[in-house]
Parts: sequence; C-alpha cells; structure tokens
Amino acid sequence: MNLVLVGISHRSAPVEVRERMSLHESRLSAALSDLVARDGIREALILSTCNRVDLAAAGEEGQEAEPTLRQFLAEYHRYDPTAHDRHLYWYRNADVVRHLFRVACSLDSMIVGEPQILGQFKQAYLAAREAGALSGVLRDISEQALAVGRRVRRETELGASAVSVSYAAVELARKIFGTLQGKTIFILGAGKMSELAARHLVSSGASSILVANRTFSRAEELAAAFGGTAVQFDDVLNHLQRADIVISSTGSPDFVVTRAAAEALLAGRKQRPMFFIDIAVPRDIDPAVNDLDNAFVYDIDDLEQVVKENLAERRREAARAEKIVEEEVERTLRRLASRELAPTIVALEQRMEGIRRAEIERYRGRLGELTPAQRESVEALTRGMLSKILHGPITEMKSRVGGPEHSALVSLVRRMFGVNE
Repeated sequence: MNLVLVGISHRSAPVEVRERMSLHESRLSAALSDLVARDGIREALILSTCNRVDLAAAGEEGQEAEPTLRQFLAEYHRYDPTAHDRHLYWYRNADVVRHLFRVACSLDSMIVGEPQILGQFKQAYLAAREAGALSGVLRDISEQALAVGRRVRRETELGASAVSVSYAAVELARKIFGTLQGKTIFILGAGKMSELAARHLVSSGASSILVANRTFSRAEELAAAFGGTAVQFDDVLNHLQRADIVISSTGSPDFVVTRAAAEALLAGRKQRPMFFIDIAVPRDIDPAVNDLDNAFVYDIDDLEQVVKENLAERRREAARAEKIVEEEVERTLRRLASRELAPTIVALEQRMEGIRRAEIERYRGRLGELTPAQRESVEALTRGMLSKILHGPITEMKSRVGGPEHSALVSLVRRMFGVNE
C-alpha cells in the first residue's frame, strides 16, 4: 500500500487560500486524467468543496508520490509550489484511510454532522470512477469510506439535532405541528436570519409565505423569492391570523404582537396553534403571549439554548462516530494487508517448492531406482520439511497484518528467502 493525500481545509487555511486551491467540477475529469497519467501514480481521488480540497493518490510501489502531487498542484493552479505549504496537510497510508473515513462521516466538517459531505464524497468517487482514476486499493478505500459514512448515519444521531438558530426554529416547529406540510409562514421584518429560517421551513414542507417589512419594496423582493405575498407593514395584524408560524425581526422599540392582539388572533383561528419565532432584539412578541393556550413563543435566547444543548448532544454522538471510524480503519487495514500478503506467501511457497524439486532431481542418481512407495516417501518427507520451515515466517507475517511493522517484516522475509518483489 503506497497511499498519499494532500489537502487544505477550513481548519488549515482562510477562505481566500481555499478559493485559490479549489478545483471546479467542470474541470475535475480532466484533472483526474492528468494526475493518473503521471509517472508513479496508479489511482487518484479529488474531493473539492467550499471548505476543503483533498487529493488522494495510490502510488506505484517503491516510488514517492508526494513530489508528483506537489508538481500537479503547482501546474494546475499556476503558483509557486511552496507558496501555500504552511496551509497544506499531508497523510500517508493508514492516516489516508482514517482521514477519508472521517471526512465521509462529517467528523472533519466545519459543522460536525452536516449531511452534505457524504453526497459530495460520493460525487467525487463517481467522477474518479468515470475518469478511470480508481481501479484498485484507493477505489476499495473510497467505497468503504462511503459505507462507513452510511453506518455512522444509521447507528448514531450525529446529524439529527439542529446546530444553527434557523434550523433550531424548524426543529421546534416540527415538535409543535408534527408536520410542516401545508403550513403558512409570516415573515415579519425581512432580515437575513428571518429569510434563512423561512427558507429552512419551506424546504421542510411549509407551503405559503406572507412577508411584511417597513420598506415595502424589500417585502416584495423577499416574497417574490419564495413565491409568496407581500403585505403592507401597517396592515400586519389583519393578516397574521392566516399564519401558523410567525418569524419576527423588525427592530421595533415596542411589541408588534401584544398579548391582547394574540388572543384575538387565536380566537379568529378557532384556537389552532400559532408558533412565534421572535429573533428581534428588543423583542417583537410580548412574552406574555406564551401564557396563552395554543400560543408558543421562542425568542433568540431560547433558540440559542436549543442550539447549545444540541451541540453538546452532537459532541457525544461524534465520540461514538469516532469509535466506529477507528473500528472500520483497523478492519480495512487488516483486510488490505492480508490481500497484499497473499502474493508474498504464494511466491515464497513457489520459491521453496522450486528448490525442493531441484534438490530431488540433483540427488536422483544417488538414490538409484526407487519404488513408487519410496518416491512417495521422499516427496512426503521433503514437503513436510518445507512446510515446517515456512510455518514460522508465514504465521508471523499473518499475525502482524495491519500492524506498523508489517511491511518491514514482509520485506525482510522476501530478502531472506530470495523472493523478488
């Protein structure tokens, strides 16, 4: 196994450097073909997202792949190869396997547990397969990384809890309504956070959007983005009754929805629940509204507390995911090492069998004419001797599979018994 990986991510470099190093999807196939066409490179995988660029390669045995990757990056991006050295990380062999598994599981993401990376990893894998850049050990490792990512999703709750204010709002809305299908959202104050929360709610099934803002043109602009309806700010209370979910961030010095106003709204809705997401400071929704039946008010502190609790839970799940990754890394390394060991064992047995036959042939004249039973005894005797001689080194090599000294031991046995690579 001769694996090397060079990468840059949000952990190692600022965004302007990551932009400089990114590989656009439209050029990915050509880049992969270029890389595997270079001397010493058998396979390649390129994962390029907004937060990372990872180039993994399987090199020819006995050849250094790192200089080739450095040269490829320098030529592809047309920069001095030492310009960004301090931002690059390098992994080799077992650490490549571990890194790819952790990336696919979203353990190395900016937001641990985010779901997009597994899909991005799969696209990178498919692009490499289509370009003919994956054909051996790196292909197997990439496929296993996808399997490990799916296992972590299946066996942990790593990505289950919301870790942003906007996603927390969606999570709370689901708890209140069960489903968001067909629900109406009212955006009161067209700020960026309100827009983001609304976008998450719509993607979760909410169907109708109303928007009010002190600047009516901004309300119209945001309503158009969602296929919704703009409402004059002075006319808000006449339309709020239609809303199941109200996202409010107006910057008003006074409550926009008082307890009395909320009572009237709920009466008009025949007590169907209303969920108020108040992300304004000072607050837009009178906290006393929360005392009313079927009214649910969460302000920015409530949402941030949900996020804090979810982050703690996600950290616990990340620890479980890390154990899964280590288990899978060990299993994969043992499997790969066993597969690499098989040719050595076969070559060793063939080498010793050749010596055995040559020695029998050399002494045939001295032995004279042997009966069939005698010939069989000689064959059994010499085969038994070889089996006992080989038992020790073969058993020792198998017992060290996946260990740090395995490759060195295999090389030593090959040299001792005169077995070629």
